[in-house]
Amino acid sequence: MFINFWYVAAQSSEIIFGADRPRKVQMLGQKFALWRDTKGDIQCVSDVCSHRSGALGDGRIRGNCVECPYHGWTFDGEGNCVRLPSLGPDAKIPDRTRIDAYPVVEKYGLVHVFLGDLPEEERPPIIDIPECDDPEWRSIIYSDVWEIDYKRSVENTIDPAHNEFTHPTHGFLGMREDYKTEEFDLIDEEWGTGLRNRMFAPPLANQEMREASGKQEGTWINGGIGTFGPHCTWTHIDVNEKFQMHNFLLHTPIHETLDRWYLVATRSNLLDPRYDQTIAERSVYIASQDKYVLEPLNPKLTPRTAKYEFLVPADKAIARYREYCADWEAKGWRIDIDQLRADRDRIAYTIPSPARRKKKGWVLPAVPLIPGQEAKAEKAAG
Repeated sequence: MFINFWYVAAQSSEIIFGADRPRKVQMLGQKFALWRDTKGDIQCVSDVCSHRSGALGDGRIRGNCVECPYHGWTFDGEGNCVRLPSLGPDAKIPDRTRIDAYPVVEKYGLVHVFLGDLPEEERPPIIDIPECDDPEWRSIIYSDVWEIDYKRSVENTIDPAHNEFTHPTHGFLGMREDYKTEEFDLIDEEWGTGLRNRMFAPPLANQEMREASGKQEGTWINGGIGTFGPHCTWTHIDVNEKFQMHNFLLHTPIHETLDRWYLVATRSNLLDPRYDQTIAERSVYIASQDKYVLEPLNPKLTPRTAKYEFLVPADKAIARYREYCADWEAKGWRIDIDQLRADRDRIAYTIPSPARRKKKGWVLPAVPLIPGQEAKAEKAAG
């Protein structure tokens, strides 16, 4: 799991204006409290009160603030303690009572939270989904929770060889004697890798979708797959010039082996809302096929190298994705899950927020990170 990326905490509709209590969400192994302030803007803070570990996500919303249910300590959207009842109404509140607060952006009907300490000008962007803003396209959102390391799903998406055997919607369950994966070249960009490919697929099962595709028999379909950051993927299925399906999968690891994902499924045909259910059912069906093969994988955690795997040319996007992850680890962004596991139930950690770059003195320690190249160099230099 990596800090310093935007993660989806919830759908916008799930953070209700005027609610009495915040929404409690777990991401990257840590818990957070989210609520809408009096202007309707969403605030997100670390769930753990700096006093004696009260769960702010179980507290009350007080105007623009959240109140701890244990002793009434109250925090604003920037993480400042603005009320400490036991000291009295006129007491000076120490700065060190602050908690971590995180930038929030609502986009595509989703609540994106930046979980990291980078200043704004250095942050990776939110994945771009231009189809959501295009009136010639329609989109729906679907979400689920799987018992996997999210990177297993990322690698699955950029694996062109699995479609033939995992998805009867895309392939022929290995019954084609002439099957082989088409050759492809990688397309590397700043925040991820991808490829354009084509696959021989059976006709769409749904009659209306099949008619829209204009393909009544098995045929070659053009497409593309790729990654964005360690946790997002995109899939393009271009049946023809008039019928394209572009899907974006945004993963939010609850912890290292539990993944909540959000699918933004967009289409350029069958735009009438009455087809939303049809598209949703197809998405759920395809997802269930991936879940069937991903949840039993052993080991649960995605290998960081191919030392105990035998990779083939069809896996080169996966190998490249792991190189990107290694680069982000070298920056010092990878959470040390071994240390996190060892300290579970003993130490309450928090994801470091941007304020930690400017202010010193925090009650809760930041999550342990695997030392990056810079930290290793400093240690070696003594």
